[in-house]
Amino acid sequence: MTDAVTLSPTEALDLARAALMRVGMAEPAADALARATVDAEMAGKRTVGFLHLTDYLRSLVDGRIVGRAEPLITSPVPAIMKCDAMGGIAQHGFSIAHEELVSKAKTFGIAVFTSHNSYTTGELGWYAARLAEEGLVALAATNGPALLAGAGSRQPVYCTNPLAFAAPLEDGRFLLVDQASSATAYVNIREAAARGEAIPDSWALDQDGEPTTDPFAAMQGALLAFGGQRGANIALMVEVLAAGLTGANWSLDAPDFQAGDTSPGAGLFVLALSPQLLAEDFPSRFAAQAARLSRDYGVHIPGLDRAERQRAAESTGIVLPRQLFDSISSFRRS
Repeated sequence: MTDAVTLSPTEALDLARAALMRVGMAEPAADALARATVDAEMAGKRTVGFLHLTDYLRSLVDGRIVGRAEPLITSPVPAIMKCDAMGGIAQHGFSIAHEELVSKAKTFGIAVFTSHNSYTTGELGWYAARLAEEGLVALAATNGPALLAGAGSRQPVYCTNPLAFAAPLEDGRFLLVDQASSATAYVNIREAAARGEAIPDSWALDQDGEPTTDPFAAMQGALLAFGGQRGANIALMVEVLAAGLTGANWSLDAPDFQAGDTSPGAGLFVLALSPQLLAEDFPSRFAAQAARLSRDYGVHIPGLDRAERQRAAESTGIVLPRQLFDSISSFRRS
């Protein structure tokens, strides 16, 4: 038996969809989450790909996700769409709203999508990327259970509270910035614990509020923000956008996404802008500027290689560790 399994994108989609439906997720939601999972995996974001899918599967079994939830989407004014995920997943509601959200943004120049009462949102960049593929500039923010210490605090008060930003170039590629407010993602600490490896002492605090290199102590303590107070301030801004403006749980009030039978009630805020209505030649100007930054100044423009990574995955396949493949294949409703 080999240590890895190679799947085509279609086989990977089928694996994810089938596993989700076996543990009770309705087909439309399973389709949305399977697509987001495979997109993340193909883009090289493996910690929020199939590895994170196991969190969704366990949460469906344990009741933290309502598998047959039907998102309720309302539009109080033409440029705003609000989604109550009804205890389900954010990817489902966003997929339902996507076409109309794009249309509204191109009609009005700006549109907002918010979601609350969901499980964690997975790869945040996925939401911004889907809008950039439609020629829109997008900003996304999300929160979840408290994991990150705030400025001056030694206890967790925010989630990792990431921000994602995407902007299209004229050739179909796009800038995509997707980064947490924490010095590292929680899944990286969890992986270090599984491997029995130490972590940098700049990543987290232990239960006593002291810097630690022990990943197990870190999981009982709090993550640290990148850049100290500046990163913690960004986490607070995200908290206002993703929890305050959406009506979702504040991170302090969000149940654990790994234990219990209650949804974290996470929030998602997405802003979509039509650049052509602000600056007609934006895609070509930005393409030229990105090329100049990269060619003449050595600047790395994140996201430009996403399409290339996905094309490579289509050709070479998606490689999953055998243990992970077997784990996903074995999930059944209890």
